[in-house]
Amino acid sequence: MTDPALLRDEPFTPAGGSSELVFAGKVWDVRRDTFGYNGDQLVREYVAHTGAVAIVALDADGRVLLIQQYRHPIRHRDWEIPAGLLDVAGEPPEQAARRELAEEADMTAAEWTPLTSVFTTPGGNDEIVHIYLAQHLTRTDGAFDRDGEEADIRVEWVPLADAVTAVLEGRMRNGILAVGVLAAAERLRRAEPGG
Repeated sequence: MTDPALLRDEPFTPAGGSSELVFAGKVWDVRRDTFGYNGDQLVREYVAHTGAVAIVALDADGRVLLIQQYRHPIRHRDWEIPAGLLDVAGEPPEQAARRELAEEADMTAAEWTPLTSVFTTPGGNDEIVHIYLAQHLTRTDGAFDRDGEEADIRVEWVPLADAVTAVLEGRMRNGILAVGVLAAAERLRRAEPGG
């Protein structure tokens, strides 16, 4: 492969097959697909996900907004960037990102830039997360009600370089946070003169 522009994921739909609902969950379902691939009949189970958005909110001092909350599957209070599900029918991802920033961090942003989109666990679910850079931030008047794991969210403003270092040193392991802060740092570096 000599042309870097050709380096991209390729959509592919196997011929034939079937899909059945194995478990209908409160938020996500589990599906079992049977399909032909390379002459074999394969069966794969996966989480059918609504998709999500995430936000790297960066203030005028170059600090990123991080939140920490309990995540039961990993038994950690991990550091994250504001994020949320694409669970409103017909809502475009950027609008969902605006909504989630307000709901999770009581913030709005005047400038929104798409950073990247990632498949979080392509061997186990079909989730795609659209990550945005939000700048020119303003605090909103009313806080949203938070319960469950969100009731005791910890909010910190951290220099972007410190967040990058924490990711590279393995101290913050949330995948969406890692992709978001690394992508934001690289985007800002490339925007600098000589970057």
